[in-house]
Amino acid sequence: MQRLTFYVNWCNSLSVSVSMSGCQPLCFCLDAQLDYTNCPPPPGPTPWPLVGNLLQMGNQIHLSLTHLSLQYGDVFKVQLGSLTVVVLSGYTTIKQALVRQGDAFAGRPDLFTFSAVANGTSMTFSEKYGPAWLLHKKLCKNALRSFSQAEPRGSGASCLLEEHVSAEAAELVRVIEELAAKGEKDCDLKGVDPVMPLVTSVANVVCALCFGKRYNYNDKEFLTIVHINNEVLRIFAAGNLADFFPVFRYFPSPSLRKMVQHIRRMNGFMERSIEEHINTFDKNCIRDITDALIALCQDREESEDTSSLSNSQIIHTVLDIFGAGFDTIIAGLQWSLLYLIKFPDIQDRIHQEIDDHIGAARLPGFSDKPKMPFTEAFLYEVFRHASYVPFTIPHCTTRNISLNGYFIPKDTCIFINQYQVNHDRDIWGDPDTFRPDRFLGHSGLLNKELIDKVLIFGMGKRRCLGDEFARLEMFVFLTTLLHGLRIGNVPGQELDLSADFGLTMKPHPYRITHPPPRLSVL
Repeated sequence: MQRLTFYVNWCNSLSVSVSMSGCQPLCFCLDAQLDYTNCPPPPGPTPWPLVGNLLQMGNQIHLSLTHLSLQYGDVFKVQLGSLTVVVLSGYTTIKQALVRQGDAFAGRPDLFTFSAVANGTSMTFSEKYGPAWLLHKKLCKNALRSFSQAEPRGSGASCLLEEHVSAEAAELVRVIEELAAKGEKDCDLKGVDPVMPLVTSVANVVCALCFGKRYNYNDKEFLTIVHINNEVLRIFAAGNLADFFPVFRYFPSPSLRKMVQHIRRMNGFMERSIEEHINTFDKNCIRDITDALIALCQDREESEDTSSLSNSQIIHTVLDIFGAGFDTIIAGLQWSLLYLIKFPDIQDRIHQEIDDHIGAARLPGFSDKPKMPFTEAFLYEVFRHASYVPFTIPHCTTRNISLNGYFIPKDTCIFINQYQVNHDRDIWGDPDTFRPDRFLGHSGLLNKELIDKVLIFGMGKRRCLGDEFARLEMFVFLTTLLHGLRIGNVPGQELDLSADFGLTMKPHPYRITHPPPRLSVL
């Protein structure tokens, strides 16, 4: 019998407004005042008593739900315990739901785990969609924009964010070279495990982004922050029976209790950091995201426009940004290095692009990204092929709605199957083949229409706010690494491109060979 696992609910409801412009007839109910109950419910597999379809999901939920979409279509429902979930697949259907009818699908389900994570104050997990959430999102976007435009402190970078990313990327190269040198002395140790250097480098960028400081890799506070974040993500990804069987909310849950303890420790750190920032705040010197948020909210008691953003929301906003800028980028870089040693000819082409457009005299920067279409195509193909964020954080419907002719009631949990879109044969033709050139047109430039169909950061109103920053950061890390190094596979090492299901799926452990220096900056 298959193991009981996590998330399978996605619920979508779409109402399409008809115009003379030829939009596709995805649903038959055209106005919020129509009787949606005339539309049938979405189809789906027959649930078992009590457990619903949970035992039918297996360990690889993204594969199970993708397979079910072939049988039941782009909108179908499953029953996870007592929780009804509508699963959305297909790029057109998902765009219809999240963009054209975004308000109706912008909620978050009232899952027990979500409330434990942030007690209703997290913009990402549990804040109800409405005017307060829209204000919170606006302030977050403004804070990110404000920080991204902050002046660098002494380098030739275009902004403070680029300065932090470039410094950590260069440090990553140094650390890998150091580990490789140590490995040469230890004959029993073959190659370098890139995970910890990647984790610490990316974590330091996020710490600089959120807290205005970088840490020594051996710093106790730094290692504690990284450990807590990893533990929260691990426990959260494992799921909780209370989300599917409400009766378990009244039973002790060791994993949930441990997660709450971790979150309280992180909140304590955040509170101390914010208090320190308030005491040393200078509106003429924005050091980080925390400063940017304080600058936007310092007059919130007098300003009606910002009165609903509390100190608790500031804390959880910083936590949301920390989490979003941490795991997704680390996983993306882990997958990127794996593909580079799996396909050395692709690495050669990126090296050539670096040589042609950057050269040996300087390191890569944000402005190089649009000039290196093959490197960008490689990153998009990593996003698509690995599809390491198989689902977005669950949505829920904010009102009764119809999608593709199916009725979806208000407060239905919705799962967005990004993995299915990224492996849809109708879009990609050969989705199982890793082929970056698919994104390049005859002119050698990126095919914008095709890259827009790669789903990794969500879509619509709940789309990740920092997705552009994440793409820039991954680009600079990758090109800086390949600017100085040529990485290879350890002889005899079998490279596995499969992954175990999770909120963020990581590749199986691998090692890279000793990378000799390639280019040295003058």
